[in-house]
Amino acid sequence: MKVVSIRKEALSMAAVVDKRSLLDEKMSDVYDWSDSDLPVRDALWDHFMEASNHNTDKTEAEVKPYNDMSNDELKGKVEAVLKA
Repeated sequence: MKVVSIRKEALSMAAVVDKRSLLDEKMSDVYDWSDSDLPVRDALWDHFMEASNHNTDKTEAEVKPYNDMSNDELKGKVEAVLKA
């Protein structure tokens, strides 16, 4: 029973990693308009930190919803925020 439980947990963790993998890709690999080597996650963080005058709590609240988006939704939302 314990092996089955561990296996299910490992599969669940793998799904989460796959779901959020776009956040860890380089901006230049995801968007043809970017030449940045920063991961998408870092580019979002930097954008919201600047916009909030370096307020970490506000930045964390702004970035949090992006962690739960699908890769397709994430790609469009990030582009709308960073390319604007």
